[in-house]
Amino acid sequence: MGGGFARLRELVLFLPRLARMLAALMGDPAVPKAAKVVLVTLAVYLASPIDLIPDFVPLVGYLDDVLLVAIILDGILSHVDRAILLKYWPSGGPSIDAMAAIAARIARFVPARIKARIFGS
Repeated sequence: MGGGFARLRELVLFLPRLARMLAALMGDPAVPKAAKVVLVTLAVYLASPIDLIPDFVPLVGYLDDVLLVAIILDGILSHVDRAILLKYWPSGGPSIDAMAAIAARIARFVPARIKARIFGS
């Protein structure tokens, strides 16, 4: 039971940590401008009441949000220097690696050409 509680606690803490890291990255002059534009666009999309799949649709309503966050997170973790990411991630290296692995698994469902267009590579 202790392992399940630890995982739940980590999941609950994940979103505020991620939000703080992304906000800090937007203000860091070492982060590429293209990455900042993507982060701002993500924030606007998530805050907007207009979604590809409405959030009130049970289970799948948040699917577009989760997929978009995973794609952006996978791209940010690939395009921003690891030292900068670790500077703003309060949990240190291992949890950022776990986050990267999860984001990469989810982002695999999106064609590479679409991901490349998002980050202009």
